[in-house]
Amino acid sequence: MPEVIVTKPREGVFTKNAARRVRVTGMIPAIVYGAGQEPVAVEVDPKQVAKILFSESGHNTIFDIEIAGKPAAKAMIVDWQREPINDRLIHIDMKRIALDKTLRVKVPVKLLGVAIGVKAAGGILDHVLREVEIECLPIDIPSHIDVDISNLGIHGAIRVGDLPHTGSIKFLNSEDATIAHVTSIREEAAPAADAAAEPEPAKKGGKPEAAAAAPAAAAAKKPAAKK
Repeated sequence: MPEVIVTKPREGVFTKNAARRVRVTGMIPAIVYGAGQEPVAVEVDPKQVAKILFSESGHNTIFDIEIAGKPAAKAMIVDWQREPINDRLIHIDMKRIALDKTLRVKVPVKLLGVAIGVKAAGGILDHVLREVEIECLPIDIPSHIDVDISNLGIHGAIRVGDLPHTGSIKFLNSEDATIAHVTSIREEAAPAADAAAEPEPAKKGGKPEAAAAAPAAAAAKKPAAKK
């Protein structure tokens, strides 16, 4: 059963004070747009929004949105804002979507297994690209993309081109973009060791040594004071 967000249209002037008054009631201000229709300012229950954002499919979840006086539509959350201090939701943007038109979205990449280069050779796994951008129909949006790294050895890498490709999903990242790779501990430690190394002392030339010896020679030639 699809998720449903029930909204209430906002009226009047949309200022910061008006948005603050909406939050005081326990709701949050939002905008619904897309599908060739005029944007609508609404207020929504933050619990409904949080339930979607923390679901397995997260912000890629397709849900039914109900606005009083308007026909129900399919929608997705495309942007949201949180208060920096207490992390409360303070605003969201929702976009109406058509199920027969492709969308561009970002989905997380989940690494499965333990790389042999880590387990057997003591290497370090670096998960470089944690999300990939794809294009597909709304119904084909995956909650995440799984990739098995069990056979990944030292200096081995998984790239976008190695991800499971299907006819329903088009990857928009470069096929050569690195998803994850395994490096050796020695490689990781080398830059730190180089940075900590003391600079090599400059080689001594003949002239500086001669200059340093000149005062001593002059002192030796100086006659002793008469008693």
